[in-house]
Amino acid sequence: MMRLAGKVAVITGAGSGMGKAMAELFSQEGAKVVCADISGQQEAVAASIGDAAVAVHCNVADEDDVQRMIATAEERFGRLDVLVNNAGFGGGMKPLHEQTTESWDLVHSVNLRGVFFGMKYGIISMLKTGGGSIVNTGSASAVVGWKHHSIYGAAKAGVHQMTKAAALDYADHNIRVNAIAPGSMWTGLVEASKTIPVPPKDGFRLPGIPLDRWGLASDIAYAGLYLASDEAAYVTGVILPVDGGYSIGFSGMGAENSGKPSN
Repeated sequence: MMRLAGKVAVITGAGSGMGKAMAELFSQEGAKVVCADISGQQEAVAASIGDAAVAVHCNVADEDDVQRMIATAEERFGRLDVLVNNAGFGGGMKPLHEQTTESWDLVHSVNLRGVFFGMKYGIISMLKTGGGSIVNTGSASAVVGWKHHSIYGAAKAGVHQMTKAAALDYADHNIRVNAIAPGSMWTGLVEASKTIPVPPKDGFRLPGIPLDRWGLASDIAYAGLYLASDEAAYVTGVILPVDGGYSIGFSGMGAENSGKPSN
């Protein structure tokens, strides 16, 4: 039996990287999927999935956009069972005193306020139908701290704490709330950032990570699938590191050595 058979999922940041991988995997496991993104790439992702998917242009920092995104799931597929708040970006890598107010506002508007909006309106929808599962994308930088990522790490730490509080708020409403904390992920955003001068070789090896490789979008997708599915029916309020052992084997590396977070 498919693990998400009969379920309806909304995934933000579904146009590329980890969000795209989750949209594709969730659909393969039987879910109807709303592919939300601001890039326009969500159209191609939804088209590749077929009738079981619909694309939505959504700026998660815009409350009206988020409400429309949730409404699309209800109108197109009748309900909302799974919400993945994955959209986000890293922002500039600088020491804290060199960061700007504009950067703080932008990073937090997407990475933290966007998750708040998604959870708020996703929960309102799930309360109508008896429950559901929310999966937020946090970061290993919120667990151990990454050099030059003070703003990003602060936003993701907020996601972790909001996840835990919401898990308690809605446990008696059959709404589970969990988060994934990715480590050094090799996605298109890392390539585009040009912070890693040479593409990974030798099986994506990454010295300093206990499992000795970069994380892949598929690693996050399978973690998301578990948390979204009924297999995790007794799991809520968890921050699940998917980081190759980085957070437990942390040895003081800065982000410039251990990879840049990306989702």
